[in-house]
Amino acid sequence: MTIALEPPPRHGGLRRTAAFTLLAVDVVTLIGASAAPTPLYALYQTQWGFTPLQSTLVFGIYAASLLLALLTAGSLSDYIGRRPVLLTALAVEAASMIAFASADGIGLLLVARVVQGLATGAAISALGAALIDLERTPGRGVTVNSIAAPAGLALGAIGSSLISEHLPRPTSTVFLVFFALFALEIVGICAIPETAARQPGALASVRPALAVPAGALHMLLRASPCLIAVWALGGFYLSLGPSLARTTLGVHSSLIGAIMVATLTGTGAVAVFLLRNVAPHRILSVGAAALVAGVAITLVGAETTSSVTLLAGTAVAGVGFGAGFQGTIHTVMPLARPHERAGLLSSIYMIAYLANSAPALIAGYFVGRIGLVDTTRIYGGVVIAMAGIGLGAVVTAPRARICRA
Repeated sequence: MTIALEPPPRHGGLRRTAAFTLLAVDVVTLIGASAAPTPLYALYQTQWGFTPLQSTLVFGIYAASLLLALLTAGSLSDYIGRRPVLLTALAVEAASMIAFASADGIGLLLVARVVQGLATGAAISALGAALIDLERTPGRGVTVNSIAAPAGLALGAIGSSLISEHLPRPTSTVFLVFFALFALEIVGICAIPETAARQPGALASVRPALAVPAGALHMLLRASPCLIAVWALGGFYLSLGPSLARTTLGVHSSLIGAIMVATLTGTGAVAVFLLRNVAPHRILSVGAAALVAGVAITLVGAETTSSVTLLAGTAVAGVGFGAGFQGTIHTVMPLARPHERAGLLSSIYMIAYLANSAPALIAGYFVGRIGLVDTTRIYGGVVIAMAGIGLGAVVTAPRARICRA
């Protein structure tokens, strides 16, 4: 059965286009801010004696608080409207930037990460749903949402690295820049049209639960192995990628870690754009296959200490990163009705960020036990296995069911 989506609310053309653009920028900024601490881990290590386990803890606690926000506030904007959720979340996000800028040790850094995770989790599903609400062409909101996430990671990592390398007070300046951006975006959100009508059930919606419409459950289960592989790989790069680059290549600049992250996520964003008109099952197949090949090449680069091989493998894996996430969104999201969009998107992000954080935390623990290189070998093997399972799930899925999506 094909689900017919209700048309989005009508708004003035220029105002609607401007609102759509602002929401896309908001996604990029939020995700970019989440990647901002990654290039600073080397500085934290120098100033505070930061260890690999602590770097994965800082990353993991962010993801855990984000998951909590998705579980409780993920579908709230379906009931009280997009703007109230976004205004509150962006204000809390701005406060977290001040906490980051003021941090003088791991304690306040962890507090800042928790606050940031709560704000990002509350905002991200509302932003994705609002983009779909305001899209002029069916599928455009999904595509922009799929591009914005990896693009934000790339820009956040590179921007943070460049600021920390060339501007004073490297561990605080980047967060003050993000604070200013969020302040401007709060003003912009006040001017955009509301796209979701209020409805009863807001209090019930904040009870921890996953909101997956029955019609979308089967396809979400099919796409989940690839989604898990994508975000597990992203978690490794965001938490331990800089350490891997410094260890295997002998380069101690924060820029090399940022380049690793930006290569993965930047090629992911390009892949999303190039594959935007390809059938969903083909996108998922490309994503899973690219993950297998890219991670294998990256492992060879780590073994041979070849920067060219390491970055080439990262670029190929980046195609899988973008295509795997895009394929999941394109396959699953059209199966939700308008009032189910934020809830379903929050469930997708729940799976993504759980895969993003839990394996990275485990890897951080094992780095102290068996070393970074051996941990990387095992982690890469697990990602390859999950991507292979995902490829098999897509290949064996009934074509008619995917084509309806």
